[in-house]
Amino acid sequence: MVLKVISALALVAIGALLLIVAWPSLFGLTLAPYVAQLVALRSLVAVIALVAAAVTLIVAVASRRARRFAGALAVMLVAFAGLNVAVQSVRGLGGAPVPEVAAEGEWTVVAWNTLGEAVDADLIAALALDEQADVVVLPETRAATAEQAAILMREAGRPMWVYTVAFDEVAAARSTSVLVSAEIGQYEIDDTVGNTQVLPSVVLRPLDHDGPTIIGVHPVAPIPVQLDNWRADLAWLDEVCQGERIILAGDLNATPDHFAARDNADGVGDCVSAALTTGSGAVGTWPTGLHPLLGAPIDHIMSTPDMPATSFEVLRGLDVGNSDHRPIVARILVN
Repeated sequence: MVLKVISALALVAIGALLLIVAWPSLFGLTLAPYVAQLVALRSLVAVIALVAAAVTLIVAVASRRARRFAGALAVMLVAFAGLNVAVQSVRGLGGAPVPEVAAEGEWTVVAWNTLGEAVDADLIAALALDEQADVVVLPETRAATAEQAAILMREAGRPMWVYTVAFDEVAAARSTSVLVSAEIGQYEIDDTVGNTQVLPSVVLRPLDHDGPTIIGVHPVAPIPVQLDNWRADLAWLDEVCQGERIILAGDLNATPDHFAARDNADGVGDCVSAALTTGSGAVGTWPTGLHPLLGAPIDHIMSTPDMPATSFEVLRGLDVGNSDHRPIVARILVN
């Protein structure tokens, strides 16, 4: 009798934990320690749950005494995995690729966390030229690397302006660079609106032309010791992306679950995720060691609704150097 009670209580506890991870917003725990990390890897967690379910089924068949407990646990794990798969399917497992040629009025925006010196200027320039990029957002890229990439692009006939914000030179992660096509016009860095807490972001305002505001962002990762700064960074994104004619891109270290916890399931502030609107919201960008359908979709390109995204793609099968992030590309209808 005592064993049955203990088994029942264990199943209730496990079920509650699984429900929290599968549907954290129901309990207001999406941004909580450990939950924030687990929910970012929904697909991987679902696969692990299915493997665990298979193991518990084997135990149920092999052990008569554990059959009820193991069988019930297996059902719970399968239901948990199914719920996660359903969520990911709704967000999109990969839409149509970005067309080779941009339509009239479209800008091509590329974002890539280069992990500092893990990606050299040659590779950045090659990617930007191949995608015919108008804007390239490069978290963890120092000014020197960004400038060298711009020189290579200029020599190839596509000159770019270079903008970098660096908190210091201790580590490449403390720099964020943005390249903007010279055909668009010059921008100036707006340092009056604050910034992310630990890793820098770049807010660019148009200088003597009517182009949109461009924001290259890099909130800190939600590791336990940085959770407060991470939450503050997401709050800053909500504040800085207000109004119209804004493009925001970079390594947000956040997924649609984290967006929903801040009252906009489609993005941050007034900005809407290109991945979610084009059917790729569940395709992972980090880490490169996992298949994209198992990774975390933490790199994003967004824009305000007056400038909708027409296509989005997580670029696969590329030479990404030693970066742990995949580059992403989107087309934004600016005009």
